[in-house]
Order: sequence, then structure tokens, then C-alpha cells
Amino acid sequence: MRQTSVAVLGLLGVGSFLLLGRGSMGGGFADDVAFMERHTPIVLLRDGDAAVAVAPAYQGRVMTSTFDRQAGPSFGWINRPVIEKGVLSGEQAQGQLQDHIHVFGGEERFWLGPEGGQFAFYFKPGTEFDFADWRVPAVIDTEPFELVDSRSDSVAFRRDCELTNYSGQVFKMGIERTVRLIDRAGAAQLVGGPLADGVRMVGYQTDNRLTNQGDQAWSPETGLPSIWILGMFNPTPRTVVVVPIEPGAEAELGPKVNAAYFGEVPADYLKVSDDTLFFRGDGTRRGKIGVGPKRAKGVAGSYDADSQTLTIVICTQQPAPHGYVNSMWEHQQDPYSGDVINSYNDGSPEPGAPPLGPFYELETSSPAAALQPGETLRHVQKTLHFSGGEAELDGIAKNLLGVTLAEIKRQF
Repeated sequence: MRQTSVAVLGLLGVGSFLLLGRGSMGGGFADDVAFMERHTPIVLLRDGDAAVAVAPAYQGRVMTSTFDRQAGPSFGWINRPVIEKGVLSGEQAQGQLQDHIHVFGGEERFWLGPEGGQFAFYFKPGTEFDFADWRVPAVIDTEPFELVDSRSDSVAFRRDCELTNYSGQVFKMGIERTVRLIDRAGAAQLVGGPLADGVRMVGYQTDNRLTNQGDQAWSPETGLPSIWILGMFNPTPRTVVVVPIEPGAEAELGPKVNAAYFGEVPADYLKVSDDTLFFRGDGTRRGKIGVGPKRAKGVAGSYDADSQTLTIVICTQQPAPHGYVNSMWEHQQDPYSGDVINSYNDGSPEPGAPPLGPFYELETSSPAAALQPGETLRHVQKTLHFSGGEAELDGIAKNLLGVTLAEIKRQF
């Protein structure tokens, strides 16, 4: 989630936020899919009872998923009012949030970094780093990706585009994105052992690729892009985000967490141990955390104790000779000191204002892409939802997050 969206209140007024704040109000996955199909094409991937809903018009976005497509829950946060209204023209969007971003929701979307700084893609050259000048590029906001292949368990997209960063550097990019289901056997491999019979699950991976289609190398001196994958999920009062981190001294590994995106996160929303971060995902207080490349382990997750649902996000870890892009909304001293893994908890941007969703986010980023002409950077993210008894889920949490469910539940 962006760093300074609180400024939108002064620009648009609280009433405009009501267009955002209803979110997914359906009765489950089947109801969400039926609603979306009335407004945009949906590709439904299936593996037995499990299903994943993908929207080609929303850049191949995974909108939601479930372990039971007939009667199961809907894991993605769906912003029904914005979907129902559709993409607004420039004139229609004037004075509304859609002039800056169409917040369709969805539990896994493709974006590009960096967001802010001298190499940003969300600010035109010469503008200020404030919300009045911030706009999501149309290619990752309102323009569809081309559907190039569709099967029962996978769907593939591509898009060629040209973007100019804040410093005026032009990038000719080729984007490829494939969404593929992860079956029960594949999930067992990731978990490190067979799943108990009582565990229900849905999983998918997205294979995201960025290619330099220009005739010049992308250089750190004029800016580097990155692949940025973000997911919006439905919050509950007992949802806790868990991010394993490498233990060790700050002098060697850097800080354990960046918790200053929206001001420091208070102790009743963030707990930091030697090797784990615990962060509330309840959608009641706005805050964001990030983990740098020397601390990140390529995995994060969340546990909702009310529904007994464990969510896991795993991303590729690869060499990052040029670091990770910094998305802070400012002229940066170190534009390649960004985070690998982030989590955002939604809430009121200011006293008396409604939340944006509410929702919570899990995010991962690729390294900065210093690509030669024709060269491609790949970033793969896997998302899995497990539901079952706590005794059955506990081993999954320990194997992938390094903590028990009891440890997660007692943090807040």
C-alpha cells in the first residue's frame, strides 16, 4: 500500500472514500464470482473443489480463491463499488479517487516499482511527491493484459508497454504473467510433508517476467524497475501476519523491520522477536511494515484464528546485485535500499474517516532489474490457503513460518 495516501482526504473529502469502503460483502466465493462476472470477464481455474478467479481486464489479477467453489469462503478482498462502476474516463474521474487509482481489490496483482523517489513510475517528471500528483500507470491500473493461453489449471497473459520514470528515462517493457494452480501434492512438497486429511486448501503461483525491449541497458544511474506483487485479503479481529526474519546484529543485517511508513506502529500492533515479526491484520489501524533483503527469508503468512485459516506467501529469492528499489515518496539518498517483503494493515487514514477497505496486504518484490536489451527478470510468488483443525495446521505453520499457532495467537 502506498506511503502517503492520507493526503487524499484533503483532496477528495471523506465522502469519496465511501466508494472504497464497502469491499467484499458477498456470501462467499460463488457469490463474489457471480457478482464479478456481471461486470468483467473472469477466468476460473479449478482443481477438484478448489478454484481461483482471475480477471484479464485487471492485468491478469487473481481476484479471489477458495477450497470449495460451491460453498466455500472467498479469500480475496473484492471492492464491489469500484468494480460495479467500472473504469472511469478522464472526465468522469475528475475529483474522484479513480483519477489516481481504480481500487478493484484482488488477492494478487502485478505492479511495478519504484512508487516514489527520483526513479518513480507513479509521478511525472517535475511533479511533487504528494497525492495530488500520484497516479498509477494505466498499464497496471485500467488497461487489460492480453490473454495468450487458458487451460483448466493455468492462464497466461502478456503486455508490451512504454513507461517514463520521474527522471525522464523511457523504458520499453515486455510483461508476461502466468497464473497456475498448485495441487495438493505440490502443496505437500512446499510444506515438507503430506497434508492431513482434514486440511482443505487452495494454492496457486504466479510466474511474472519483465523484459527490456529497448535498445539500451537499464542503468542504476537513470533508474531501475522491479516486479512488485501485492495481495489484498479480508481482515478479521484475530488475523495475525507472521514474517520470519534472519536473526543477527543490526550492524551486519540492518534493522529487523521498517515500521515507519505511516508513523511508528504501536506495540499492540507489532511484536518483534529475534527471528519473527508479528503484525495485526485486523483492518482497524493503518500501518505498514517492511523487511530488507538481509533479513527476509522469502516467506510470510497470516493466521485467522476465527476461521482457522492459515495463509502462506512464498517468493523467489535470487541475487540482487543492485539491491531493491526504494518506494518512499521523497528524493532518496539511497534509491536501492528497499524492502523484499511488506505487509499493510488498513484502517482509518485520520480520525473520523472510514478505512480504505478494510483489508490487509501481503507484498513481495523482485530485485531491481538492471537488464540488458532482450534480457528478462523473473519473479515467482506462491500463495496458499489452508483450513482445518489447529492440530492439523500447526505443523504447516512450524515448517513454513517457524512458529506454532499457539505462539501466533498469544501475541495480541
